[in-house]
Amino acid sequence: MNALNKKEKVPYVVTSKSYTAVAINCAAKAGEWIKSRIGTVKQLSTKTSAQDLVTEVDKGAEQMIRKLILTHFPEHAILGEEGVEPGAEASMKALEAAKEEPYLWIVDPIDGTTNYVHGFPFYSVSIALAHKGEVIVGVVYDPSRDELFIAEKGKGAYVHGNPTLVSKESSLSQSLLATGFPMDTSFNLPQNMAGLQALLPKVRNVRGGGSAALHMAYVAAGRLSGYWELGLNAWDVAAGALLIQESGGKVTDTEGRPYDLAVRNVVATNGAIHEGLLDTLSEAEATGFRKD
Repeated sequence: MNALNKKEKVPYVVTSKSYTAVAINCAAKAGEWIKSRIGTVKQLSTKTSAQDLVTEVDKGAEQMIRKLILTHFPEHAILGEEGVEPGAEASMKALEAAKEEPYLWIVDPIDGTTNYVHGFPFYSVSIALAHKGEVIVGVVYDPSRDELFIAEKGKGAYVHGNPTLVSKESSLSQSLLATGFPMDTSFNLPQNMAGLQALLPKVRNVRGGGSAALHMAYVAAGRLSGYWELGLNAWDVAAGALLIQESGGKVTDTEGRPYDLAVRNVVATNGAIHEGLLDTLSEAEATGFRKD
């Protein structure tokens, strides 16, 4: 076959000075360090509840990421989970204060800390960059599998340099979904359980892996048909939302409004099952929005 006729695979490459390259470098270095610290956690603290864990590894990884970002972009702002007081209200206030920044990095150093502490290998580093409130770069790194999910606004999404595409399931009955179990046991958890109870009979099955960012990366890569969860924060969702959008999927809140950084009740799917998932949550009164 003539070499000119042969369709060559062109690898996905980012330039060394780009925002994306810095995000990749931060995620890879932090992820490598996090993995090296498995089993060494000595100090275990809680935030909003006994289930909401934070370790010195979370804090150390965030400091590492902050230093690396500010070395390249000293004028940029950073919103990181470990730099914000615990609780939904503090998270919303921190985002409100930061979202007008021209360039805002949104960082979760370990998304899935409980898994990490227990040695359950489903956790990730999530880094996003928003420009004037719109996410333009998203990176989710899974140190356990050495999988790096990357998205650039308008340029697609990739894992191991290969384009990611959402799954092709066209109905809930064919779908594998994921969810999580919110820390807020008074309202969000009962709401999420009502949604789970309504969806389980309609779908192939539901998984609860314990890392919102990785669940969303899996939707982008076609490994899950969809994902929903209530009471999330910007750093849980920002990178994953761009991964899904750039892979052909759809991300909204649980009432169907388009995704933005303030969305806390999330539905993320391949697009084809989106309305069915929204309708089921609505019928079950499980959207996470309080009725007046």
